[in-house]
Amino acid sequence: MAGPTTKIPRLLRFAAALALAAVLLSVSLVQGQSSDRAKQLGGKLICMCNCGQILTACNHVGCTTSAAMLKKMDQRVEANESDDLLLQSFVQEYGEQVMAEPPTHGFNSLAWAIPGIAFAMGLALVVMVIRHWRNRMILAPAAGPAISSEMMDRARHQADVETDD
Repeated sequence: MAGPTTKIPRLLRFAAALALAAVLLSVSLVQGQSSDRAKQLGGKLICMCNCGQILTACNHVGCTTSAAMLKKMDQRVEANESDDLLLQSFVQEYGEQVMAEPPTHGFNSLAWAIPGIAFAMGLALVVMVIRHWRNRMILAPAAGPAISSEMMDRARHQADVETDD
């Protein structure tokens, strides 16, 4: 009966090796990126599972989209593609919406400039309104020479005569 007792340790070793392989596989899937460069480039992309999160920060349990995108990222990083070429390949595959921030060239540069311009214009408008309020002239009653009641009566009488015509 030496056979069954030797099979048990082999079975345990096989189960332990299988468990170790499963743990290593799950750790590699959870980590996603194998290098700092892949993490940096993944931070410039959006996960396309409609979560709106950065690719490296997508926290949906079992998100197959981020896993596939991260796998492609790792493959391209291992192929030593340039950063621009690698990001452009994702843009060609998923469209401009895959980029976490708009490009800083061409017409898209307005996306960066408009908030600053709007703030400056609003600040200038507020300053102009405050200056206008501070420089408003306060109307005071007109001061002039005192008019006697006799002169006032004469002026009224003359106005009545001239308007009767």
